[in-house]
Amino acid sequence: PAAPPPPPGQPSARGSLSFHRAYLRSPLGLLRLGQLALGAAFWVTVAAHKYEGAAHFALFAAVLVWLLTLALFGMSLLGRWALVPWLGSRWLLTNLVHDLALGVGLYAAATGIMGYKAGRKSYCNLPGYSQHCLYGAYLSASICGAIAACLYLFSGLYCLSRRCRDERDII
Repeated sequence: PAAPPPPPGQPSARGSLSFHRAYLRSPLGLLRLGQLALGAAFWVTVAAHKYEGAAHFALFAAVLVWLLTLALFGMSLLGRWALVPWLGSRWLLTNLVHDLALGVGLYAAATGIMGYKAGRKSYCNLPGYSQHCLYGAYLSASICGAIAACLYLFSGLYCLSRRCRDERDII
């Protein structure tokens, strides 16, 4: 027997691979692109410089959230979330939990860590200081992390508003 057609707005689980353009033009798709760009800027900035102590956790948190966001974005863009066991049928809720719990929570923690480390290195920002200074890198990472956390908050609120209106799809 043939599989029933997918609900309106939801791509089929099987068939040819193609981009789900409606998702890419949706607020969630655009927010995901921003999250991926700022998340990459955060962890590349931290990883490219010498870091120690709690910055290890900040880097771990940023890379973990970035990889999960990349997976959510890829599956949503290709319309393949129905293939994910248990989570595929709850894709809106999955995106909501990812954004509010992981995205906001871990990026807020990572931003706090990098902001604290930038404050501890602010003395080396003085003119005439000749040693290698990590202030700029830590400050840049904390700014990228703060903006990324805001983007995760916005996408989480978008998913929450859709959930409160009893909509089941991400777009």
